[in-house]
Amino acid sequence: QVQLVESGGGLVQAGDSLRLSCAASGRTFSSYAMGWFRQAPGKEREFVAAISWSGDSTYYAHVVNGRFTISRDNAKNTVYLQMNSLKPEDTAVYYCAARSGRGVVLHTSRLRYDYWGQGTQVTVSS
Repeated sequence: QVQLVESGGGLVQAGDSLRLSCAASGRTFSSYAMGWFRQAPGKEREFVAAISWSGDSTYYAHVVNGRFTISRDNAKNTVYLQMNSLKPEDTAVYYCAARSGRGVVLHTSRLRYDYWGQGTQVTVSS
């Protein structure tokens, strides 16, 4: 089992940058693929980005591709989401998630992830 704790959210202006972090407990962090999701008020939780257990593969939702970067440091048990050129429509609670296994496929469905953090609020003002 793994526990996830997000941090780094806040209130920024459009065009600014933020870096979210997700710290994982446990000794097997490198056995998990990781993902970032977000949920805006009144909307379903949606996929943002995913990274393989090794960090060699990444995948992004179309709406963030080119602006957001997911990365991980297995030595620190941490996954990051660098968010640049933020827009008001990026406002949401951001969640990190972990999926067991070292498969090559990166999943975009929240149903494929086994563990979730509590979320961190990101608010982008216009």
